[in-house]
Amino acid sequence: MNQTANPDMQAIVLDEVFPHAPDVIWKALTSGDLIGRWLMAPQGFAPVIGNRFTFQTVAAGAWDGTIHCEILEVVPNERLSYAWRGGDEHNEGYGSKLETVVTFSLIAAEAGTRLRLTHSGFQLPKNDTAYRNMSEGWKKVVRKLDTVVTEVATSEQQH
Repeated sequence: MNQTANPDMQAIVLDEVFPHAPDVIWKALTSGDLIGRWLMAPQGFAPVIGNRFTFQTVAAGAWDGTIHCEILEVVPNERLSYAWRGGDEHNEGYGSKLETVVTFSLIAAEAGTRLRLTHSGFQLPKNDTAYRNMSEGWKKVVRKLDTVVTEVATSEQQH
């Protein structure tokens, strides 16, 4: 997204190189059981465009804590994107209305695969709390993803 088009919109962008092939990382990004190990357990997840699924987190005020997602793009071993909507318009701070998009891009790199995670669409100042919390949260999630991907790669090497 062009930041100059709407200076109030912000994105979280993380780049990490994993010493694994794209298909191993893809498996961790698109298996509901594995997603539950590095992010949150999804309900109804399938890597199919148009599929709707949810995550459950801590409720706040008028928001029940449900994150509503919809698969927007699936390019096997390259790109996965989904809408990430939650919160309530009556909440301020944590639990404020959030309509964002999470995109995982996998790019071949000399040492393995570069994972670029982009969580876009934060409206500031309305989503300041979510932007701050999730900026830190996604860093932890990527570290957990690294652990899960390493376990998947080790398991596949043993078979």
